[in-house]
Amino acid sequence: MKNLKMSSHKSGFIAIVGRPNVGKSTLINQLIGEKIAIMSPKPQTTRNRILGVLSTDEYQMIFVDTPGMHKGRDLLNKSIDKVAVSSINDVDIVLFVVDSMKGAAEDHIIDYFRGIKIPVFLVINKIDELKNKSAIDEIIISYLNAYPFEGVIPISAKEKTHLNRLIEMLVPLLEEGPEFFPADMKSDQSEEKLMSELIREKILYHTEQEVPHAVAVVIESLVENPELNTLDVTALIIVERTTQKQILIGKGGEKIKKIGTEARKEINSLLNTKIHLTLWVKIKKDWRNRPNDLKAFGYGE
Repeated sequence: MKNLKMSSHKSGFIAIVGRPNVGKSTLINQLIGEKIAIMSPKPQTTRNRILGVLSTDEYQMIFVDTPGMHKGRDLLNKSIDKVAVSSINDVDIVLFVVDSMKGAAEDHIIDYFRGIKIPVFLVINKIDELKNKSAIDEIIISYLNAYPFEGVIPISAKEKTHLNRLIEMLVPLLEEGPEFFPADMKSDQSEEKLMSELIREKILYHTEQEVPHAVAVVIESLVENPELNTLDVTALIIVERTTQKQILIGKGGEKIKKIGTEARKEINSLLNTKIHLTLWVKIKKDWRNRPNDLKAFGYGE
């Protein structure tokens, strides 16, 4: 009888951290092969910790997309930073994503690595926007003496450049372990949470100034229509001031209509569900500094 070589299954949790707007959500979406985290050019797009699951016969990688780490002023941003920091202590590997030379913002994040004893990789993102290789080298050099990184890899999450190489670097560091999630599961995001985030994504794209950061989106009701195979979704958009509500609604309601139409189309596509979407806008003064409001809107503990 032949000796069969038994291959052991590997698994591990991998945090994706970095300052706001360096492409963390784009990276996790590309690694998973499915949109599970919203994206926009605005900083602080991600507010909650999101798990993305990549499964093969040999391994399961659970990527943790964290909010951008920064020194926030209001209670919401302090809560967001706390989520990101706590994620570092609960994983096996850290991917520190940057897109420029080291500055004070990066030093703030690197300080959190000093107390941990797990591998930290430096991931240089957006290399498709850099002029030449020397520009990449300059960025790498600026970080080399800041921390003993396990490895350094330049990538473009947007163009999927070197993402396979990134995976190859991670596999040897995974330890023998089980499948923590079903093989066909891509994320821990509930459909309700994904709906609210997709609506907020469209708001981020279509509003300026102070509006994006003052917005929260809560799904108020979901009503199934079995005969029509549709879902009626009512979402509440919370802002802090009357002026923000006016900007969000737009002249003659044009902006809120556009936001609703785009959100509905993407929700239909991603969730393979035909929905009817109704949006309401409500003013809740200073909600970002009120613990009860933060908890009610899904950001508090």
